[in-house]
Amino acid sequence: MRTLHVGLRVADPDRAVAFYTAVGYEVVGRVPETPAGQLTMLKLPDDDVVSVELVFDPSAAHRDRGTGLSHLVIQVESMDATIADLRTKGIEVAEPESPDGSADFLTTWITDPDGNRIELVQWPAGHPDGLTAADWS
Repeated sequence: MRTLHVGLRVADPDRAVAFYTAVGYEVVGRVPETPAGQLTMLKLPDDDVVSVELVFDPSAAHRDRGTGLSHLVIQVESMDATIADLRTKGIEVAEPESPDGSADFLTTWITDPDGNRIELVQWPAGHPDGLTAADWS
């Protein structure tokens, strides 16, 4: 088994797509009508598959869309370059911090227009893509 993608409820699909494409996601496809609502499939340039699905249900406009999601995590190659790029696009980015005090392992946070929190991570050189059991040994 493996995680296929994360579905995020959004209040305005156009606003959400504008935000996520500014972050660097690409629209892979759209499904206009499903029982869950309108779906927009996104992936990052280095991904082969969809990793985020934006879900817009116009009949559920009154509901809290962020319920149940803590955050999603995106790996970046260069924290400095990513922060500079996002800020030029008007996206607020928190100052990066290092969980272990090193200069090459950095994390920071952004928030999408619907209040979903996104953690940006720059792994140290040689670290595998993603977390492994070695991170807790």
